[in-house]
Amino acid sequence: MISQKLSFVSSGAPAANNAAILLKNRYGNIEVEDADVVVVLGGDGQMLQTLHQVMSKNIPVYGMHFGSVGFLMNDFGDQDLPARIAKAQTTTIHPLSMVAKDVYGKKHEALAINEVSMFRASFQAAKIEIRVDGHTRIEELICDGVLLSTPAGSTAYNLSAHGPILPIDSPLLALTPISPFRPRRWRGAILPNKAKVVFAIHECEKRPVSVVADNRQFKDIIEVSVQEDRSNAVTLLFDPGHSLEERVLNEQFRY
Repeated sequence: MISQKLSFVSSGAPAANNAAILLKNRYGNIEVEDADVVVVLGGDGQMLQTLHQVMSKNIPVYGMHFGSVGFLMNDFGDQDLPARIAKAQTTTIHPLSMVAKDVYGKKHEALAINEVSMFRASFQAAKIEIRVDGHTRIEELICDGVLLSTPAGSTAYNLSAHGPILPIDSPLLALTPISPFRPRRWRGAILPNKAKVVFAIHECEKRPVSVVADNRQFKDIIEVSVQEDRSNAVTLLFDPGHSLEERVLNEQFRY
């Protein structure tokens, strides 16, 4: 018997709660802070919340699917879970670090495992200047929004906005506009993961913009600075043959 201290986290959905009761009775359950592995029962949203919770604790996370998409999850199974976890393949993800300033002079900081997104907050299109490493690359993007995605997040909202899928271990970030109006032909860019990207909001009082780092939102933003944070990381566990790398690759051949 493989000895592991497991902590089970449920999304709260009935099926996930029932599975959590079953697994806790079979394998025991301890607090997240004392666990060797955290087992998430739910969907990708619950997984992201848990990854943020354990990011500073260096605890790997193994997910089992009880949600809608489950891109970050494994199939559910209640048998031989410790052995299954012991054989799992690891994927390390570094988050994006975001610093946003609002029109009142307040600074907001957050980390994003998937993406940092800006959205227009009124009926009028946003006007956003984009600077990369101190150089203005687009003087004024007129759009519904724009996002910067990690490789892990490239198959999430970034893909829905017609952004590129990035290999999970690639040293790249995806910069993708959301419903761009001008420049009409600009469809985004692939940037090195060392790049620092600054978004400056034009006419911010007339055209208010909100920014979202994964699930944290801040309103009335005037400037957003984003870059990869190599000092933080999360570790996901996947069953052999079903790694995140393989899922990202498969996603590129769907039609």
